[in-house]
Amino acid sequence: MNEMNETVRPGSTTNELQVRRDKLAALVAAGCDPYTLTKFDVSTTSVAILSDFAEREEALAASGDTMTVRIAGRMISRRVMGKASFAHIDDGEGRIQLYVSRDSLGEEAYAGFKKWDVGDILGIEGFAFRTRTGEISVHATSATLLSKSLLPLPEKFHGLTNLEQRYRQRYVDLIVNPEVKDTFVKRSKILTLIRRYLDGKGFLEVDTPILVPLEIGASARPFVTHHNTLDMDMYLRIETELYLKRLIVGGMNRVYEVGRIFRNEGMDTKHNPEFTTIELYQAYTDYYGMMDLVEDLYKMLAREVCGDTKITYQGQEIDLGHWERMTMAEAVKKYAGVDYYSWQNDEEARQCAKEKHVEVPADATCGTVLVELFDAYVEDKLIQPTFIYDYPVENSPLAKRKPSDPRFTERFEYFINCTEFGNAFSELNDPIDQKARFEAQVEKKRAEEPNCRAEVDYDFVTALEYGMPPTGGLGFGVDRMVMLLTDSASIRDVLLFPTMKPQE
Repeated sequence: MNEMNETVRPGSTTNELQVRRDKLAALVAAGCDPYTLTKFDVSTTSVAILSDFAEREEALAASGDTMTVRIAGRMISRRVMGKASFAHIDDGEGRIQLYVSRDSLGEEAYAGFKKWDVGDILGIEGFAFRTRTGEISVHATSATLLSKSLLPLPEKFHGLTNLEQRYRQRYVDLIVNPEVKDTFVKRSKILTLIRRYLDGKGFLEVDTPILVPLEIGASARPFVTHHNTLDMDMYLRIETELYLKRLIVGGMNRVYEVGRIFRNEGMDTKHNPEFTTIELYQAYTDYYGMMDLVEDLYKMLAREVCGDTKITYQGQEIDLGHWERMTMAEAVKKYAGVDYYSWQNDEEARQCAKEKHVEVPADATCGTVLVELFDAYVEDKLIQPTFIYDYPVENSPLAKRKPSDPRFTERFEYFINCTEFGNAFSELNDPIDQKARFEAQVEKKRAEEPNCRAEVDYDFVTALEYGMPPTGGLGFGVDRMVMLLTDSASIRDVLLFPTMKPQE
């Protein structure tokens, strides 16, 4: 009897599922209900066994001693051969082979083991040894059924391969595709490294509200809910910025938040309605300070996670050890052949856009046209890490104007593999200018969406009126960063439970 390929395949019968339930019923009737067991004392892991036994093998052989172990995990394969069986279990750290025999367990216990199924969770006591084929394994001296699997696992090559089904049943995906777990282990490591880096720079991690009382004028569309006690609509946050900058006003000079963000917008390989960002703010620095921080952070992460600053993403080599810096005007001149500074007025800018076959609003300003030309001609050229800085004031309502040219702001975004990864400012701390920009932003949004309920966050303006020091701020998407460092093609590959359309 060979159960190595015990699996759920398309066309699995109801009978296959019933067999497992019948086995459970028989166990319960015999007083062996596996769901009543509360614990199993584990002494080691599969990874430790493989390492420790290899190191101690000669000494154990010389002394005649054995390396006894207690491990637990899910049985992922089994090969029954009369009086003895081989199986593999996955204990969450790795996989190791088991040797289970009638002579070691006893006839009754071994007969019980043969009735267990691939997918069941076992507790094994025994000793480590090396088989005739050279594989380090565990010779079981006792075996306990800790939990019964009532649904067969997919077989690796013919089972859970449909991407949508893998995202819906991530718990099964993690069992049968070990490389998936590796991605999320790396995600956790990346967050740990970022926190360690920022903590080492004197930043304080904080939490700010997820439910907020008003819809701000930003272009992102929020999710709306209702608070019954206060009888008021509230909104899931679309950013953490304004609360974090209130803390800068309050004298917390270096703060950051690893924050869940919610935007009621489209979904594709780079966007999910619920995602994670990190925003950080540092008093007494500017956007150049934030550029230095980004460059230093990415170099560190590449070395720690990937082993080198040169990585491969979807077949493209990316050098995270080298970053280019260009103003938006310089980038548009380089890739579109258009000199922003040659325009005498907005009409000339709009005419230039027309000649370049770029659609812009009828009332577009020079700054608006510059951004549209950038989107059309530049972004898809930015494969290697590049800072694009000095953005027009028209699309940067929270950034400080450049003292040398008030048409621009001290803002940058950085791009890798033709994708925007983060956004940073020398933060606007002029309450009069901020109030005017907020009001213009809200007025524009209401004109575009008559039914929207956008409001000016006047409390934030009040905070600025108490005085905010010169501040550099940065926000970046954690999910895109993880995609880059794990060579994942879609944001769904780095979210344990991505948003999915309900199945009928």
